[in-house]
Amino acid sequence: MRAILALEDGLVFHGTSFTGDGETSGEVIFNTGMTGYQEVLTDPSYAGQMVCMTYPLIGNYGVNPEDVESDRVYVEAFIVKECCKVPSNWRAKESLPDYLRRHNILGIEGIDTRQLTRHLRLHGAKRGIISTREADPAVLVERAKAIPVMEGQNLAAEVSASSAYRWDGAAPRAISLNKDGSYDWPGVHTAADGRGVRVVVYDFGIKWNILRLLEEQGMDLLVVPASFTAEQVRKTGAEAVFLSNGPGDPAALGPVIDELASLCQSYPVAGICLGHQLLGHALGGTTFKLKFGHHGCNHPVKDLLSGHIEISSQNHGFCVDVASLTDVEITHVNLNDNTLEGFRHTKKPIIAIQFHPEASPGPHDSRNFFHRFRSMVREALGR
Repeated sequence: MRAILALEDGLVFHGTSFTGDGETSGEVIFNTGMTGYQEVLTDPSYAGQMVCMTYPLIGNYGVNPEDVESDRVYVEAFIVKECCKVPSNWRAKESLPDYLRRHNILGIEGIDTRQLTRHLRLHGAKRGIISTREADPAVLVERAKAIPVMEGQNLAAEVSASSAYRWDGAAPRAISLNKDGSYDWPGVHTAADGRGVRVVVYDFGIKWNILRLLEEQGMDLLVVPASFTAEQVRKTGAEAVFLSNGPGDPAALGPVIDELASLCQSYPVAGICLGHQLLGHALGGTTFKLKFGHHGCNHPVKDLLSGHIEISSQNHGFCVDVASLTDVEITHVNLNDNTLEGFRHTKKPIIAIQFHPEASPGPHDSRNFFHRFRSMVREALGR
């Protein structure tokens, strides 16, 4: 089935839909990972975006239920050079086209993804439309211009959990707080040495591997929606706060930022990706939109504290402005463009990184961040 991808600046690509009839729109970005497409598809941080994979053949190892990072597909559309319809992998349960069709996600192939990627690198991420229904490219270009820009969009509110839940080791499990707002921490994940901590994890569009790795550190987790207030956190009896990744513009989450500013006064806090950006705002800083963002699992980051170079997994379109922060020490920088990738507060137990230490997909170079968080919390609590 013929399909057209039209960008807001007039660039048009003619390809084929490998998922059937449909039409969708969003911000067009590219991901440089050679593998990990299933984790990309189920990463809530891609909400509102149509993802172009730079690797030319996608889908050859199929899809399986073990590698998902959330309960559904969040990308608006999937753009590839060639989609493999018949996977060859003993772990595969279904093909990529069948998986996308089951989730009602449009997939397009047969376009020059090299040209599209180069165009986005030179001119920045663009709003776009993919359609099998409208044959006039000019009409689609005009409609692409009317799509809301990413700046100002609070997409975290759309993908965040609707109520609090706990992580049972494999999937979320609904829970109920007590009438007074307290929580009966089960303690099942407390470390054997008795020094486990009670952590409230904000779900702004969290990837499940973050919860897996926090659990491995012996932490007892209560996952809460983005709308959870600082007062509600205090009532739960939590000892620390963790802020997850998520989509959209961090500056659009004004009420959330105010609550986090309050939490930073009395709790050890750590953040990843959107959580990193929100901490930047909560500490009085600002963020700005990157030209084409960082999306992939092969981005070099320098840890300024150790001098080590880490190959990282990344997925973000906004960045904290270093010059806007005070009482903050830079801990990580991106070696591709020297943008901020991590900081720690010089007076409070607060750390944050812009990239994804949980990987999935990607290398495991940065997983020590979760150990750093646990050590920081224990020191702050005097344990």
